[in-house]
Amino acid sequence: MAGRRWSVGLRLRLVAAFAAVALGAVIATTGANYLSARTTILQGVQDRAMDTLRTQVSTFAATVPLPPTQRDLDAFQRRLSGYVAVFYRDLRSTGGPPTEELPAQFRAAVHDSDRVLFQRGLWSETAPFLMVGMIVRTQNTVGAVEPTGLEIYAQISLASSQADISELAAWAWVTGALALLVAVGIALLAARSVLRPVRELNFAARSLADGQFDTRLRVRGGDELAELAHTFNTSAATLQHNVGELRRMESDARRFVADVSHELRTPLTAMTAVIEILEQETDRMPPDSAVAARLVAGETRKLSRLVQDLMEISRFDAGRAGLELDEWDVATAVRDTLAARGWQDSVSVDLPEGLVARVDRRRLDIVVANLVGNALRHGAPPVLVRLWEEDGGVVIEVSDNGPGLPDSVLPHVFDRFYKADSARARSEGSGLGLAIARENARLHGGSLTAGNHPSGGARFVLRLPEVLV
Repeated sequence: MAGRRWSVGLRLRLVAAFAAVALGAVIATTGANYLSARTTILQGVQDRAMDTLRTQVSTFAATVPLPPTQRDLDAFQRRLSGYVAVFYRDLRSTGGPPTEELPAQFRAAVHDSDRVLFQRGLWSETAPFLMVGMIVRTQNTVGAVEPTGLEIYAQISLASSQADISELAAWAWVTGALALLVAVGIALLAARSVLRPVRELNFAARSLADGQFDTRLRVRGGDELAELAHTFNTSAATLQHNVGELRRMESDARRFVADVSHELRTPLTAMTAVIEILEQETDRMPPDSAVAARLVAGETRKLSRLVQDLMEISRFDAGRAGLELDEWDVATAVRDTLAARGWQDSVSVDLPEGLVARVDRRRLDIVVANLVGNALRHGAPPVLVRLWEEDGGVVIEVSDNGPGLPDSVLPHVFDRFYKADSARARSEGSGLGLAIARENARLHGGSLTAGNHPSGGARFVLRLPEVLV
C-alpha cells in the first residue's frame, strides 16, 4: 500500500508539472493572441474612422464660408456622417456630442497638432467609444497650409468591436482549456509509461526482500529505465548466487558441526567413564598426577557439555527438535531444577503453586538451569526466581543483584558463542546456553527476553503461552 501511495503521488506530481507548463503556455499564447487581435481590431476601427472623417472633411470643407455662421456650421455638420461636432472659435454646431463630453486635454492636443488625433474612452462602464479630432487646414494663395479655425470632433461607438473582442477572448480561453485537457491527457500517458517500469521495479524489490531471489524484470527498449532494469537483473542474479553460496556454506558448516559432535560423542562417553575412575583414585596418586587427573576430568566435562550443546543447536538448525508436552505444575518443575543442581540454598524463590501448563519438562529444565546458572556465575546474590500468570500464560523471571548487562551486550546476549567479557573466553560456559534457552522458549511458542531490573542487576523473563489451571 505504501508503494501504491508513492506511485500515485509521483503520477500526480508529473501530471501537475505537465499541467503547469501547459497552463503557462496557454496563458502566454492566449494572452498574446488576445492582445494582438484586440490591437488589430481597434486599429482597424480607428483607421477607418480617421480615414472616413478626413475624406468627408476634404470633400465638404470647401463649401463652408469663412468666417461661418451658425447656419453654415450646422449645414456642414449635417453633411458629415456620424456623431460629429463642428466648432469655429465661439460657435459650435447644434448636433453631435455635447461640449462636456469632449475632454479638455484632448481638445488642447488637437489644437496643438497638425494631424488627426484619436482617444478611446467610456460613456459608461460598458459603453466604450472612439473620439477622433482634427483641425481643418487649407492652402493660402502662396501655397502654405494654415488652419481655417474649424475644429471637427467625431465619436464612434466601439460596442460592436468590444463584443467581437470579448467573443474572441472567450473562444481563446475555450481553446486554451481544451489544450490544457489535451496536455493533461498526454501527461497521464507519459506518467503511465514512466511509472510502469518503476512500479515493476518496486514489486521486484519487494519480492527480493521476501526471499524470491529468482525475480527478474523484463527489459524494454534502450533508455535509462531499460538500463535500470538490466542493472537490477544483474544485481538480483549476483545476490541469488551469493545467497546460494552462503546457504550452501551454512548448510555445510551445520552438517560439519553435527557430524563432528556425533563422532565425538562416543569417545567422550568412554573418556568420561575413564575420568570417573581416575577421580576415584586421585587420593592414592602422587600430587602432580592427581592435579593432572582433576584438570583432565574438568576439561573433559566441559568438552562433553560443549558437544551436547552443539548437538542440540544442530537439531534446532535442522528443524528436528521436537516437544514432548505434558501437563506440569510449573512451580514444582522449577524447584526440581534447582534441587537437581543443589541451588536451593543459593536461590530465593517466589513460586505460587497451582499454575499448570503443557510444557516439555526436559526443555523447561534446560531453560531454567541456564538462566539461574548464569545469574549465579556472573551476577551477585540474591538471585531470585519468580513465577506468575499473565495474559493467559506463564511468566518466569530470573534476576540477580549484580552490575547488570551493559547496553552494548544486550543486543548480543542470545548470540551463539558470545561472551560479554573476553577474559571469560576460557570460562565454564560454552557460549551456547542462552541461545539454546531462547530456541527452547520459541519451540514452546513463547519468548525469552533479557534486560536490567530497575533496581539493578540482570533480568531474564521467560513467557510460556498457555496456562491450564
